[in-house]
Amino acid sequence: MNSTHYITSETLDFDLLHKIITQDKKLCLSEESKDKILSCRNYLNKKMELHAAPIYGINTGFGSLCNVKISKDNLAQLQENLVKSHSCGIGNKVPIAIVQLMLLLKIQSLSYGYSGVQLETVERLIAMYNNKIWPVVYGQGSLGASGDLAPLAHLALPLLGEGEVYFEGKIVPTEHVMQFFNWEPIVLQSKEGLALLNGTQFMSAYGAYLSLKAAKISYLSDLIGAISLEGFDGRIEPFDALIHQIRPHKGQLATAERIKEFLEGSAIISQPKVQVQDPYSFRCMPQVHGASKDAIAYVQQVFKIEINSVTDNPNIFVDED
Repeated sequence: MNSTHYITSETLDFDLLHKIITQDKKLCLSEESKDKILSCRNYLNKKMELHAAPIYGINTGFGSLCNVKISKDNLAQLQENLVKSHSCGIGNKVPIAIVQLMLLLKIQSLSYGYSGVQLETVERLIAMYNNKIWPVVYGQGSLGASGDLAPLAHLALPLLGEGEVYFEGKIVPTEHVMQFFNWEPIVLQSKEGLALLNGTQFMSAYGAYLSLKAAKISYLSDLIGAISLEGFDGRIEPFDALIHQIRPHKGQLATAERIKEFLEGSAIISQPKVQVQDPYSFRCMPQVHGASKDAIAYVQQVFKIEINSVTDNPNIFVDED
């Protein structure tokens, strides 16, 4: 089994996401991703040298201060202040499983080379992931405007050597981990704070996590339903493919097929029946479970697009200048 997952432009689907998490895979940037990140950052550096006009979030303030020009000497301080000022989450701590997904999805988004971050920044995020250093993130504080600003600020705070992290089973100050690994704080360059904070990785992590859970519950519902049908000495005919092909809702078809697979070879199901028809709760499993499958599939489609997207502002397109 390959214990490393290489970050590439390959689509991150739910099967792959599940494997990365459950098989405890380490992350590594592909050469393709490194080239894209470096190319975008070099382009931005050159653009900043030649371009005197304001560019939102790169040499200006944010939000209502978008028309305020920031001098070159203060660009790094601007990005650091942005991260610190938004690290104001409150409430319960976000579960580690969600923070792990947040970190993975933020790395994925930055790897596409449209955000202008330093390679060093992405590699530090990967080092945190691979060493199971999970930032302490809080559940409340984000409006969902411009993305998950407060949660992602807490996710990014350890890059600066600030905040707290989970490490080796306990919460410790980030500086403790920095000393342990002999790391220096990342000095954020122009645009980087904005790239780290702008995004939907908090809501996407929850959405992806719950989608995976929902798919598992859907599978178990079919399994429990099949065992219950067998225990009731029910009939297999309502699950015949012909019935569902003339009302071809995708989830309905899938449920009928799966329940037939579970009961294949069952002596109980194949024995003669007294009843002509079973209760709704048994014979309509394809229609009921199927509707849930269709809803889960729609949600997964939305989140699959989102976790493979760049959710930044502004975006940088190198080839198109």
